Amino acid sequence: MKGRPLRFTPRRDAGMHAYERALEHGGFSPVAGVDEAGRGACAGPLVVGAVILQGGRGRIEGLTDSKLLTPSRREELYAEITKRAYAWSAVIIPCHDIDRIGLHRCNITGMRRALAALDKRPAYVLSDGFPVPGLEAPSLAVIKGDQVAACVAAASIIAKVTRDRIMVDLHERYPAYGFDLHKGYVTRAHGAALAEHGPCPEHRFSYVNVGRALRNNGDVALGEGTEGEVPGGGRTEGARA
Repeated sequence: MKGRPLRFTPRRDAGMHAYERALEHGGFSPVAGVDEAGRGACAGPLVVGAVILQGGRGRIEGLTDSKLLTPSRREELYAEITKRAYAWSAVIIPCHDIDRIGLHRCNITGMRRALAALDKRPAYVLSDGFPVPGLEAPSLAVIKGDQVAACVAAASIIAKVTRDRIMVDLHERYPAYGFDLHKGYVTRAHGAALAEHGPCPEHRFSYVNVGRALRNNGDVALGEGTEGEVPGGGRTEGARA
């Protein structure tokens, strides 16, 4: 790890920008936040977002954990982040990569890729929940980072909105599963659809519930031209304000 780590943890009531302020005071600027969406789903991709707010076009109010926001508010904040952030990116890891190399490895690799896709280099990285080894910049894993650090919250919104849009698109291709409603997470309705229809190519076959549904329903035929990939699977999106 290069540079010096934070010598203290900002108080939880110090505001969403406390980590960035403390790091800037210590000579680390800009700071990137990185977070994922779709870790707990059994269908669809994993999406990792990375955002640098410092140096962007003004402070964005209302940032918090994307799961605590309404869909309409997430969309509003997504538009603000992509317009006003200093740099942002989103990396999409398709379900078959998760089956092939494992969820946690995909998560770590996706975070590295999302940070590398930023068109500005961060001096420090804040990640949500667990450390990301192998980064060029020093980093810190922050428990519930998307609720206490603005850049991590922004990354969570980028990841969540990107993934939700993908799942809505997948609903058009596979309407029997209700992806537009539960976004691939395990719900009673999703479980019933799996039991009735078996998994589709966008399910994660390494997951116990999907494997059980496959055994009960026989082989799954991949749709023509899909090769089990989401639209834009593996694509990196990014822009600088």
